[in-house]
Amino acid sequence: MGAADLRSRYDAVVIATGATAWRELPVPGRELTGVHQAMEYLPLSNRVREGDLETSPLSAAGKHVVIIGGGDTGADCLGTAVREGAASVTQLDIYALPGQERDEDTEPWPTYPVRVYRLSAAHEEARDLRTAPVADADARLFAASTLRLDGDAEGHVRELRLVEVDARRRPVEGTGRTLPADLVLLALGFTGPDREDGLVDQLGLDMEPRGTIARDAGFGTNVPGVFAAGDAARGQSLIVWAIAEGRAVAAAVDRHLTGSSRLPAPIGPYDRPMAV
Repeated sequence: MGAADLRSRYDAVVIATGATAWRELPVPGRELTGVHQAMEYLPLSNRVREGDLETSPLSAAGKHVVIIGGGDTGADCLGTAVREGAASVTQLDIYALPGQERDEDTEPWPTYPVRVYRLSAAHEEARDLRTAPVADADARLFAASTLRLDGDAEGHVRELRLVEVDARRRPVEGTGRTLPADLVLLALGFTGPDREDGLVDQLGLDMEPRGTIARDAGFGTNVPGVFAAGDAARGQSLIVWAIAEGRAVAAAVDRHLTGSSRLPAPIGPYDRPMAV
């Protein structure tokens, strides 16, 4: 069903397609074989677990794995690679090593303290397997920026060159190094809804500069009767925000259709999201 059919058949349409348009890594060597987006890699492991595949075609078994991106998706890649039997796993985080306590200036209580040093279950697994650059250390390298990827004569990635960066993401002289890399996974986050299916463009929706669907204080888009909620409009965030926005947009649609609503609207579209 296309956008025109939706608009003709329904009095209200809610776009809640998520933020699945992944960020790219514009560095030399990105085109090499063995460099994949995290969401090309992770679903294959799920299919193995479900019995749909005997082995993943992108299995990390026996490989030196480098994950670029320090967020939750990167941690998922880390845990999966460890369980698949990777020879080594290193996760690169462009941010500096965070402190042990919350920063009251930037993340005052009760704001969720994002930039606090933690070890997820996946990082604990990697530590136990001693796949980190230093035995018994964190599998992450902080303040690390990728410069380029180098491959072999067959065009397969074999090394990753990186450099340490300062708080402004400027290279720190003398900190360049290389890591062995047979499999490189890009876990750099997502910018907004995937537009390849054409739905956003067919509806003629206005977009924010960062790639999300623009909306007003009532969750409405520039197209009358079309609403946007969740990651598609808020940007990449946590499931609790998707749940809250689902309830809130239901109340907004109810008001649009009937003039009022008794449905709970726990949040507004401009409430501060929790970063991930």
